[in-house]
Parts: sequence; structure tokens; C-alpha cells
Amino acid sequence: MIRFMFDHCLYFNTTALARVVEKEWTSAFKPFGLTPPQGFMLRLILARPGLSQHELATELTISRPTATRLLDGLQALGLVERRDSDFDARHWSIFPTTAAEKIHAALNAASGQVTQKIQRTVGKDNFLETVGKVREVCSALK
Repeated sequence: MIRFMFDHCLYFNTTALARVVEKEWTSAFKPFGLTPPQGFMLRLILARPGLSQHELATELTISRPTATRLLDGLQALGLVERRDSDFDARHWSIFPTTAAEKIHAALNAASGQVTQKIQRTVGKDNFLETVGKVREVCSALK
């Protein structure tokens, strides 16, 4: 009966899903010495070098202080560097290092494997529909 109480609770169900999915991504990024948030941020930086910290935070839907902590960790690992911004001296542009470029393909492959594993488990159509619906709800609630 308690389970029924939460059947229609967005918070409970999305958080439960996040915990299950977090385990998969933690395993995928562990060989690189990265947490899932660091892994996703690094993938974004590799895909779009030169973004500002603010742009990274916006793209990842995280706060600027969280982005700062993630960037500090990635910089300590030697995977990113901050450079003066060409458009605003008050901001930094974030770029991947050579070390990051070397793991780029493997990082993307590991991410692809997690996605494929989840798609095989829940079905590709169900996966795509769920991701789409979650994005719609997230967008609507912003």
C-alpha cells in the first residue's frame, strides 16, 4: 500500500530512477577517474571547447558554484584549462587539455555502452519516449 502512495509522485519516481541510472554511469566513468557529473561536463567541453563557465552551467542545468567545483576537479586532474575569454575579461573560456583529447573517444564509447545497455533493458522506443517526456516536463517546470 505504501508503494501505491508514491505511484503518481514525480519526485519519488524520478529520484528513484536517478539512483538506478547513477550506478550505471558511475561504473562507466570510474575507469577514467571521473564522477558522472565530471564525465558529462568533460564530454560537453570536448564537444564544444571554449564555452564559459556560465554556458556550461546552463547547458548542464546546474548552478554556477556546482560548475566551479566540477571544473576545479577536472582541472586538478589535468583534463581542462581555463583561458581568458575573448569576449569578456571577467570570464574564462574552458578548453580540454591534450590528456582529455586522448580519452575523448573512449569516454564517448563508454557513454554509448551505458545508453545501449539501458535501451536493451527497457526497449529503445521506451527509452527514447521516456527521455523525451522527462525533458518536456523539466522544460515546462523551469
